Formats: sequence, C-alpha cells, structure tokens
Amino acid sequence: MKLLVVEDDVKTVQSIRQGLEENGYEVDIAYDGKIGHLLAKRTSYDLIITDVIVPELNGVEFCKLLRQEGIRTPVVMLTALGAIEEKLMGFDAGADDYLVKPFDFSELLARVRALLNRTSDSFPITSSTSLSYHDLEMNIDTRIVKRQGKRIDLTAKEFSLLEYLLKNTGRVLTKVDIAEKIWDIRFDTGTNVIEVYITLLRKKIDKDFSEKLIHTVYGVGYVLKLDQ
Repeated sequence: MKLLVVEDDVKTVQSIRQGLEENGYEVDIAYDGKIGHLLAKRTSYDLIITDVIVPELNGVEFCKLLRQEGIRTPVVMLTALGAIEEKLMGFDAGADDYLVKPFDFSELLARVRALLNRTSDSFPITSSTSLSYHDLEMNIDTRIVKRQGKRIDLTAKEFSLLEYLLKNTGRVLTKVDIAEKIWDIRFDTGTNVIEVYITLLRKKIDKDFSEKLIHTVYGVGYVLKLDQ
C-alpha cells in the first residue's frame, strides 16, 4: 500500500518513513502542504499522514482542500496541540484520526492499520445497500446520508460510526464496542476520541433538527433512537 507523509521536520520524517517501510508500506514524502496537495491530486494514495503545522498550506487547510475536491483518502493528523478545540478543527476539516506528539510509532502504526482495514473489517457483509431510521437515510453504496431529504456530508470515520449506530438502532453501544468495530483497536480509557466523534456526528445529524437521535447513556455508552 502507498502512503503519503506531509511533515517538515526531517528527523520525524525519517523515523516515520523508516518505520512504515519496515512494515511493508511504500512511502512518499512532502515537506510542505502545497507539495503534499499536488502529490495527493496526481497519485492514488491509500492513506495520508500530515502534520498540522507545515509550511505553505497547513494540515487543516490541506485536508479541507482534499475533501472539497472529492478526495476521500483517509487522513491521520499529527500535532503538538492536544486541546479538544484543535481536534475538532481537524475532524471538521475531514481528518479521520488525530495523534498528539510525542507519540510512539507503534501507536501510529496501529492507527494506520485500523484505517486501512476499516472498509473490509468494520462490518459484516450485508445484502442491504441502504439503512434508515425515522427521517435519517444512509445509502452504503453511494455513501450518501440524508435527514428529512437534506444531504449531510460526513468524513469516512463519521460515516462508519453512523453506519454502526444505524445497524444497532435502539441498542446501547459501549465505548469498547465502538473502539473495536470502528477503530479496530482495544479501547483506551485515556482517550476521548469517541466522544469527539459523537460530538461531530451530533453537530451534523441532530443540531438542525428538533428531534434528537443520538443519545448518551451515562456510564454506559451511546444509542441511536428517538427521544421519548
């Protein structure tokens, strides 16, 4: 599989490149966002890793531009900024995962593998190409989501999370369930990534509608159902 790494720190680039190549990945490097964008447009990468703070075009702008151009390649963002506001900014731009520096390469590798395995491993094969609940509709083939006929744009990870919720309507899903199915990793109680994604989904699925569908069951997890 072919990956693109957008990072201007030479030591970090060398470390990431060596680790990925030792694990069988082909790696291209861009030292600024503008070059990264050009490479991403002309090459079909399986995954992109980008630092947030890079020259010419920062990681958030780079990711946002890719999504505007219809490039859905999974993106992992690297940053020294760990505040929830910074994470939300990255996810809103279309990032699929977020890793705060400093990190162990093994953690980055786990995130990369989880994203690359997502499509084939996240859900069992089903003959149905569409899912719906109340006024929410999802077409799995076209990856179009609508509520009350209004189209809702989701990142790849948001789509996978909503698909899992729709396939388990009315069932309370624990964070362990979600981590294993969506991230393909064992849940780490020290991370708030699931809460971040639930927040992003609510912003898109529930915010502009009077009836809320995504609910928190405190101390347990989350459920998709009508608020009754």
